[in-house]
Amino acid sequence: MTSPLVIRPRAESVEGQPILRPLPSAKCRSVGPFVFFDHMLQTAYAPGHGMDIRQHPHIGLSTLTYLFEGELLHKDSLGSYQRVRPGEVSWMTAGAAIAHVERTPAELLETGSRMHGLQVWLASPKSAEQGAGHYSHHTADSLPVNEALGVKIRMIAGNGFCLESPVPVLSPTLYAEVRMQAATTLCVPTEHQQRAVYVLAGDVRLNDELLEPTTLVVLPEGEEASLYAESESHLVVFGGAPLDGPRRMNWNFVASEPALIDKARERWAAGDWPVVEGETGRIELP
Repeated sequence: MTSPLVIRPRAESVEGQPILRPLPSAKCRSVGPFVFFDHMLQTAYAPGHGMDIRQHPHIGLSTLTYLFEGELLHKDSLGSYQRVRPGEVSWMTAGAAIAHVERTPAELLETGSRMHGLQVWLASPKSAEQGAGHYSHHTADSLPVNEALGVKIRMIAGNGFCLESPVPVLSPTLYAEVRMQAATTLCVPTEHQQRAVYVLAGDVRLNDELLEPTTLVVLPEGEEASLYAESESHLVVFGGAPLDGPRRMNWNFVASEPALIDKARERWAAGDWPVVEGETGRIELP
């Protein structure tokens, strides 16, 4: 097997929430449609503290939030108002212009809470990057699951492993949560051209090479990969079809043309942007 590409994430903080961010990196700008990958690390918030990501804009992408622990409140300029719990999918397609807010619900802010999860961005195809915005929420029991021989696979978005998620992805996508008992094996097939593995916890070998937890491993194209769990392990497998051309990323904006990003920056700075009802605070351009 060709040696996989290993990406060690950089540690950052988003409004006080510690994260690890392996994508984008200088080594790899995208895996399938995935252009951004944030691992929100396990965090215990004391009473009076929590996440509060104020109103901010997006173009040319879909955000997907998936929690393992904790809760978030999602609000956007389409009028969506949704509480997101562990195992659920919060899916927002930005189109030409959208704004949203993500925060710890008020009652959890009072009592204290915990947070652990993932947020990824998927670049929209060129045909949809300036289209209409969209939001959908998908309950945990709506996501298909396959459990056999000590391996449990939940299809978060897209399709793979004979499963298909109801999340309305815009291009061929693979995004699966995998839990493996000790001494179990998972074959990652080549049904999607680009694939990567991110180990959240546990001791996992890829074709006999031990994977370092919280490291992104991009699998060689066209080659099946075998994962073996030496201990109880938790990971995600993701990817899909290559993007239909390079993407530029600037702050919260993703686009195929620099002019689209320039226009979005100018509009946000000028206040010419859809607003989230009831919100006055906003994050200004960096």
